[in-house]
Amino acid sequence: MKTKLSVKQLVIAGLLTAILLLMSYTPLGYLNVGPLAITFNVIPVAIAAITLGPVGGAVVGAIFGLTSFLQCLGIGGTSAMGVILFEINPFLAFIQRFLPRMLDGLLLGFIYKWVSKLSNGFAACFVTGFCSAFLNTLLFMSALVLLFGGTDYMQELIGGRNILVFICTFVGVNAVCEMISSTIITGAVGSALIKARLVPAPQKA
Repeated sequence: MKTKLSVKQLVIAGLLTAILLLMSYTPLGYLNVGPLAITFNVIPVAIAAITLGPVGGAVVGAIFGLTSFLQCLGIGGTSAMGVILFEINPFLAFIQRFLPRMLDGLLLGFIYKWVSKLSNGFAACFVTGFCSAFLNTLLFMSALVLLFGGTDYMQELIGGRNILVFICTFVGVNAVCEMISSTIITGAVGSALIKARLVPAPQKA
């Protein structure tokens, strides 16, 4: 039974990784709007967290982070902001692009388990979808301000505004679109996987 479960998990991980890479290297994954992009790549990360737990979510999140960093080099698309951050400090640019996405996947695995025990697996899928986009934005912007907040580039973008005001106005519609799409799609897909018994519905505490 353990062998079968392990094989199933490997297959799911492989499929989600393939979907993530397809989205990352085609217009399916990003919708560029100004210096930021509306990303739908948080959805495979959320599905991985639901089906594979915190470790699986972290692995797929790390792959998302890596593809995001590669955009700083013009690989698989170009991020206007990423290119500038890479020119300022390549190492910090890697940390800022990679770590938030990996942490997002890790935390989502715990969130799904926690909400499932309080409510049920179906509700947990929708909550996990929302948190996927919300945490991605929160961690990404926090790392951006923390690592590059003192640079001339960021100071020009902030324009003397309060940090919270800057973050809210900067991400704006992008973040809302990500949260709505991630909540609906992750909730629907996750619920379908539970009904198909590809995801065990956790027992309530």
